[in-house]
Amino acid sequence: MTTPATTVTDSPSTHPTTPPPSVTGTDAVGAPQRPRTRRTAGTLADLYRELERAQKPPAKGSPAYSRFVNRRLGRFLAAAAARRGMTPHQVTGISAGLSAAAITLIAIGGQSALAGIACSTLLLLAYAFDSADGQLARLRGAASPAGEWLDHVVDSAKIGALHLAVLISWFRQGLGSGWILLVPLGFALTASVLFFAQILTDQLRRRHPGPGPGGAGPGTVGWLRAVLVMPTDYGLLCLTFLVFGRRSAFVPAYVTLFGCTLAFCAVALPKWFVELGRLSARQP
Repeated sequence: MTTPATTVTDSPSTHPTTPPPSVTGTDAVGAPQRPRTRRTAGTLADLYRELERAQKPPAKGSPAYSRFVNRRLGRFLAAAAARRGMTPHQVTGISAGLSAAAITLIAIGGQSALAGIACSTLLLLAYAFDSADGQLARLRGAASPAGEWLDHVVDSAKIGALHLAVLISWFRQGLGSGWILLVPLGFALTASVLFFAQILTDQLRRRHPGPGPGGAGPGTVGWLRAVLVMPTDYGLLCLTFLVFGRRSAFVPAYVTLFGCTLAFCAVALPKWFVELGRLSARQP
């Protein structure tokens, strides 16, 4: 919400559908793949370095928190999970449980400073585990369609539920009149459509390969793009809940993020549609 330029959410969080481990082949666009390993032993530092080497390049335009912070947190958690012999599905389950706890607290908890800190912490931890499951799958050579399916289903559920929880909280706290309750409703719809469009666009690009955006290399352009799209970053949304207990701070911040996400959709969706139209036109 993985989210965005081409990716809002942290794309490494999925369990990628790749060839079996220890097999060298080609990926969807014909690029050579490195042999995959089943590393589950070693020191935490060794596993972290192995994960760093196995990491796929970030999607072009991945927002700053997801790319520079959450990936690294997820890598550490994936290394720790590997040391404990955990499976990617178990890590996905932890992420889902933490998200559910945060969303429940937002919906029925009080709007206090402590509640805000707790909500934000739970959401950020869930997001880090969301990145860890896919990284662990690559490390263990356990990538599977079922894992990717589970990851995306959990992500789609939490995206809508988070904003509906804000709606419930605002209604319970007395913001039950006027246009303000339309904001979380609109945010839930916009974020869900954007998440689905990103996943589908990525799948269609793989199915119909052609010249298109790739990984964002180092340098000014990658950093600048990551910063410019940060208002659409799911990680930034999670951080915003730090001030959930202060209505005067949280409401304007939340409304601003909604506006930025809506504006991004207005630009990105037509762009992706045109891009996919050109890809299909090049098919024999």
